[in-house]
Amino acid sequence: MVSIKDIAKKAGVSISTVSYALNGSSKVTDETSSRILAIAEELNYVPNAAARTLKKRESRIIGVFLTDFRGEVYGDLLDGVKEVLNREGYDMIVCSGIQSHRMLPERMIDGAIILDSGFDSEEILRYADRGHRIVVLDRELIHPNINRVLLDNHSGAEAAMRYLLDHGHRNVYVVTGPEDSYDSNQRLAAVRQIADSNPEIKLTEIRSNFEKKGGVLAAQQIIEEYKEPAAVFCLNDEMAVGISNALAGKELKIGEHIHLIGFDNIELTQYLQPRLATVDYSRAKWGAAAAEHLLKILAGNQIEHERLQVKLVEGGSVGTLKRPV
Repeated sequence: MVSIKDIAKKAGVSISTVSYALNGSSKVTDETSSRILAIAEELNYVPNAAARTLKKRESRIIGVFLTDFRGEVYGDLLDGVKEVLNREGYDMIVCSGIQSHRMLPERMIDGAIILDSGFDSEEILRYADRGHRIVVLDRELIHPNINRVLLDNHSGAEAAMRYLLDHGHRNVYVVTGPEDSYDSNQRLAAVRQIADSNPEIKLTEIRSNFEKKGGVLAAQQIIEEYKEPAAVFCLNDEMAVGISNALAGKELKIGEHIHLIGFDNIELTQYLQPRLATVDYSRAKWGAAAAEHLLKILAGNQIEHERLQVKLVEGGSVGTLKRPV
């Protein structure tokens, strides 16, 4: 591999002069700089990123750690992160899996945005203790080097349950996400709170996985247990789509027998018939806010934690149940 020593030797200048030229410093003349850059190109010189990181103590790269890459939610979120980072001269690396965690202690990245249940909270706090700057999207941690940008899961789930109650539903299924999902657990806590305060609600919990196939399995249980109209609150839209697919062509109709509501307002739900009722928020804004928070704490600035607002989107998938007066 060609080094700056090779360039310096061919150009007949010192290593420091080559370094200045490669970094665009005004300490060398334009003529000398142009000659050095031409030689670097001729020799196919590639800067050593690791060495640059050690010298400048920055890589200009942010790590975004996700549990999974699949689904519309992650894509929109990453678009928001990327737009802010690129605007400020940063790039991002999207990571998943235990082995990727070493990018933080090895300082291969300047900071991290974490939406990954594979990280133990104690592990994140240890990194923060060592000076790493981190933004978390999936847990509530308190540390000077950690900022939180969270969804208002509680108000979203509460709005969904109130919507079902207002339409007369008392027989309610809730289809959850993975047991280690912060968002699922926050939404489920709100559902249980509403159910506990309304004794007439019959609540059935189905543990699932935030995937379409999980919705299909939930639909099978609901069909087997069906005796009267039921409301189904899926804690994300992917599972609601799975239920919708499973009921296609069946005797039980959405909006008539099964009253379905989701969470996330992914684009696909706009094409379901009837239109899926759901809880909406801007995933791109969520990602952008996370990136903005991280860049500010990297710069040594203080910024308040943020909770992203959500809103209910009504849909024909929830019909009004006529109850005896």
